[in-house]
Amino acid sequence: MRAWSIPAVLLLAACSNDDGNGPGITPEAPATLSSTSLDGSIALVWSDNPFQADPDIFGNYRVYSTSYDIDADQCGSDWLLEGTTVAPEFLVGALANGVPRCFSVTAASVDGLESDRSPLRGDTPRPDARNIALSAAPTTPNGSGFRFWDDVNGDGATQAGELGLVRSANSPDIDFFVDRDGNGDLFLTPVRAGTGVEYYDESDPVEDLTSIDFAEDRNYRTTGIQALPGFGYVFETDGGDGFVRYGAVRVQHVGTTFLILDWAFQTDPGNPELLVRGVR
Repeated sequence: MRAWSIPAVLLLAACSNDDGNGPGITPEAPATLSSTSLDGSIALVWSDNPFQADPDIFGNYRVYSTSYDIDADQCGSDWLLEGTTVAPEFLVGALANGVPRCFSVTAASVDGLESDRSPLRGDTPRPDARNIALSAAPTTPNGSGFRFWDDVNGDGATQAGELGLVRSANSPDIDFFVDRDGNGDLFLTPVRAGTGVEYYDESDPVEDLTSIDFAEDRNYRTTGIQALPGFGYVFETDGGDGFVRYGAVRVQHVGTTFLILDWAFQTDPGNPELLVRGVR
């Protein structure tokens, strides 16, 4: 990655050329920027207005990133070039999970003139996994409990072997287990102190795990919640260090003896970003 700096002569050229088509014209800046948190990466999508406004002068988009202070909602000043693309989308990879980053996009002309930045976007990669089968406790208790993260070695950091742990329903240190009532309905039932759950949207299913937004600040129930096919769930858990951690679940399949789910977990302490961030 290369540091982002804009020479003074480039800024002068940008200010003096804004009258339409032709060589020497600075493109428009992308009007919007949105992102999706992924495992070790961030997917960026932005409006294609620079190309649509003047295809003849459009060269490419340039994607930048810097540090991001989520508590202050402030981006750093040391911008790095992640890459270029002609499409209004880009996948920023090789990122550390749980480390917030700030992103911005510019448009460059065929003459090399660069637009202003798009709106800034802060986002944080987080681990996830698909197609996890959990048994109903009355059927197979040893495979019905789940823990998003267990700091087994006590170092305060998340390692791959500490995430997405399937355990017994009888374990006191699981976040939840799959229970079944007398009608045969399955429930996600919180267990560990400090763990609560709520529907992401109690009225409608979600299309995919990446359709779930960030965790809302609300009262999470500590009693069982019915597992419904296609529905999304947000879990609030105790990180054991004074900070909460948030997890997301989308239930794929609900049977009588087991269910299948996808999960995501935000390893950054207190960070409510789970998946999609909307457009600012």
